[in-house]
Amino acid sequence: MINITLPDGSIRQYEKGSSAMDVAMSISEGLARNVLSAKVNGDVQDANLPINDDASIQLLTWREDEGKATFWHSTAHLMAEALEATYPGIKLAIGPSIENGFYYDIDPGENKISTDDFKKIEDKMLELARQKNDYVRKEVTKEEAVAYFTEKGDEYKLELIDGLEDGTITFYTQGNFTDLCRGPHIANTGRIKAVKLLKVAGAYWKGDENRQQLTRIYGVSFPKQKELTQHLHLLEEAKKRDHRKLGKEMELFMFSERVGAGLPIWLPKGTALRARLENFLKDEQLKRGYQAVITPHIGKKELYMTSGHYEKYGEDSFQPISTPREGEEFLLKPMNCPHHCEIYGNKPHSYKELPIRIAEFGTVYRYEQSGELHGLSRVRGFTQDDAHLFCTKDQVKEEFLSVLDLTQYVLRKMGFEEFTAQISLRDPETPEKYIGSKDNWDSAERAIIEATQEVGLETTTVLGEAAFYGPKLDFMIKDALGRRWQLGTIQVDYNLPERFELEYIGADNKPHRPVMIHRAPFGSMERFISVLIEHCAGKFPLWLAPEQFAILPISERFNDFAKEVEAELAAHDIRGVIDSRNEKIGRKIRDAEVNKIPLMLVIGEKEVAERKLAIRLQGQGDQGTMTIPEFVDYFKKLAAD
Repeated sequence: MINITLPDGSIRQYEKGSSAMDVAMSISEGLARNVLSAKVNGDVQDANLPINDDASIQLLTWREDEGKATFWHSTAHLMAEALEATYPGIKLAIGPSIENGFYYDIDPGENKISTDDFKKIEDKMLELARQKNDYVRKEVTKEEAVAYFTEKGDEYKLELIDGLEDGTITFYTQGNFTDLCRGPHIANTGRIKAVKLLKVAGAYWKGDENRQQLTRIYGVSFPKQKELTQHLHLLEEAKKRDHRKLGKEMELFMFSERVGAGLPIWLPKGTALRARLENFLKDEQLKRGYQAVITPHIGKKELYMTSGHYEKYGEDSFQPISTPREGEEFLLKPMNCPHHCEIYGNKPHSYKELPIRIAEFGTVYRYEQSGELHGLSRVRGFTQDDAHLFCTKDQVKEEFLSVLDLTQYVLRKMGFEEFTAQISLRDPETPEKYIGSKDNWDSAERAIIEATQEVGLETTTVLGEAAFYGPKLDFMIKDALGRRWQLGTIQVDYNLPERFELEYIGADNKPHRPVMIHRAPFGSMERFISVLIEHCAGKFPLWLAPEQFAILPISERFNDFAKEVEAELAAHDIRGVIDSRNEKIGRKIRDAEVNKIPLMLVIGEKEVAERKLAIRLQGQGDQGTMTIPEFVDYFKKLAAD
């Protein structure tokens, strides 16, 4: 008999060789029908694999991300089977699950596959799914694997096999289709009830622009047709909210090939939006004891070698800049923290000064691959709302609580009410991956766990996801469409103080190493604004809107009063524009609606005579007339809600 520990801590006994599916069946048949895979001692595997030793298991269903990933990876295999049946002679590369679905990279040979072919492929996939073929796992030798794919003539699989060790290779077969795969997979194809192919794109083999260009087909699948219908509706809504589309329409930002791919240019309205976000956080940081600093956009290569960032980011960074001096090289900075370490180390410190909190909106640069660039969410130059706190070991928990409070305040102020946090800890099985003493790690991890428990923050814990220098906490927010995004982060670091030999003099009059806390509530301004645009569909909170009102004179005869209104509102820090174009009022209102301007102040002959404003609220229409003082009060109430 073996002992199986379930997520609630209960322990049940089963015969050796029982599977996770056997465990599910012993609990309820209904549960077993929903199990897609299982996490056994932290590793996701097929639910029907035998378990021969005591283990902790979690049954994975559609509710868990790992369950969805298993389902989508299995559908990728189903699509590959359908493609082989429909297009004889194609060659297969890789077909993983991704965040919202799956893809498969194929070499179509002489075939041309476009979106016009999607319906035919989908129909074949569903035909094969209805056969309810089991996904059968088989361990094979390297020799057997090579022989199979040599006969099939698939050089991509042979190249993958070449990098594998004998004794670690597995095949999965469903129906007449066999693929090289380590799994896991669902029990059989019958679980797949609804599929939709989404797009086709080019992709280089292994991401190398010098290798063969393949065809990548993206898709998504669900256990029920109703869920696919809902998903497609959300995709359509997401297209309407796409920050690239809205950013262009609202004139927030632009890109220029002459400037360079992945380097955003902020237009006046976007700059105003960004400045308000920065000023909001700067004011809040000032209240909480942060000191603002400014550091250069470049640094000597040796700085980043000392910090370890050159080793970590060197390949993804812009290449070193050589100066006229022999052997002198600079880098565009990939991170702000080495510069902040230099600031801390600029003078001696006493324990009485700690904690020291240094903050900067610092721009950093990383050379992302061109195929990975995506609007503001994936760029080559971005600004982090970075801060680094230097404290004693005893102060870590208190400072962590303070940063938690700030981060939650920031997210809620931006309208993100639903968020969780992921606690990333070291993997106790691989201590060699991490630096620093076990005592320091225990202390840092305990501080993070206790701090999140103290404030009642909903968290998940993941082993092995810690940075090499310390544990971290990443905030995962849910937007208006239910999508999850990783934004703010907090990290505890014993590494950089060691590398930069940072010290403070303790109460014992001896030197000690400070602990360093990295934090960025926004994460990066670019990524945060991209998520914010899509979350609120461009309808920013009133306090944040680049243009809070538009004054719409019915005729140019009323422009003087419009300017008077604009000046009086500016005195109350209410910001807007006058639309003085020679256009009909209906056109002006429509344009203000399209530009997501929250308030429209219509001025005609009656309004001028009574010194009033006809108020329209974006998306809600006429709100009546008000005097200027009445409108100021109305505005302040709206902004506070």
